[in-house]
Amino acid sequence: MADPNSSTSGASSNAPVAPAPVVGAISIPGRQCSMEDAISVTPNLCSPNLSRGRPIDFFAVYDGHGGPHAAALCRDRMYLILQEELMVVRTTVDMSGGGSRRGRRERLERQKVTEAWKRVLRRCFHRIDEMASFTCCECGMGTPCGCPPNTLGMAGSTAVMAVVTEETIIVANCGDSRAVLSRGGRAIPLSFDHKPDRQDERARIEACGGRVLFADCPRVQGILAMSRAIGDTYLKPYVTSEPEITFTKREPEDECLILASDGLWDVISTEMACEVARECLREENPSGNHSFRPWVEGDGEGAIFSSQSASAAALLTRLALGRNSYDNISVIVVDLKRNYAGR
Repeated sequence: MADPNSSTSGASSNAPVAPAPVVGAISIPGRQCSMEDAISVTPNLCSPNLSRGRPIDFFAVYDGHGGPHAAALCRDRMYLILQEELMVVRTTVDMSGGGSRRGRRERLERQKVTEAWKRVLRRCFHRIDEMASFTCCECGMGTPCGCPPNTLGMAGSTAVMAVVTEETIIVANCGDSRAVLSRGGRAIPLSFDHKPDRQDERARIEACGGRVLFADCPRVQGILAMSRAIGDTYLKPYVTSEPEITFTKREPEDECLILASDGLWDVISTEMACEVARECLREENPSGNHSFRPWVEGDGEGAIFSSQSASAAALLTRLALGRNSYDNISVIVVDLKRNYAGR
């Protein structure tokens, strides 16, 4: 996993380094005997031209299937690929959309920046998907690894990532992990699950010659319970790695951002998750008294940051377990009220 406290500059060596965001993150096996989830928390990933040389933060949840290797690959490589792709983009237009940026030229420039972000993110998903297609689901290595040929590209993973700038929350999603924004007491979805029976997804699958079959739930070719994923080479082109991307302008009433795997969302609604997180963020004292101590996969030090955000992530995880979630559970809570102070 990437060092959560690392920071690099993609714009210049003199780019400002902002205070680390207030964030809590937890990733646990839950009631499963194996762990296939992975998370990535990378404050101050870089300071690209697309954000006017200002720092951006990166958060992601990956929910693997068919083994842990695709999710682990995403955790270890995606943020590096994103940084690399951002460093070569030269567009420098502000996306804030302030009152002075109302002319046709300004709108066209902002649209150019939006399209540049989309190209970068799509390229990231395409590159990591190519890597996953050559990753062995038995040992996690690339070819040649000595395992049987039919072990290549058999594993897969969801990927929901959020790039948070001073002005915008950009979410790219592939699969059924989910991102939601709590704003003014309301839950605002920033991603939409890719389920095979979603009308547009089913139409896309059938147009490619595939089928959606119902067993315990709708499945692509009767196998996979999601219609988009990283990896799963044996189900292409029916299962695609093309992400859906949303752009949300930050507002003063934004409270927190939650990213989580379906181990949470299968048993907790987005509205309840936001309500729980808001209550935790209102508390004066952080989560020091919780017996269920937050921790992060691969990090023996405990919570990434000791804060109300860590309390929120821990409490959401405990609630999911109490509601009999049988999946791995990964939760990231970003406090948007306390975030970016001093930037």
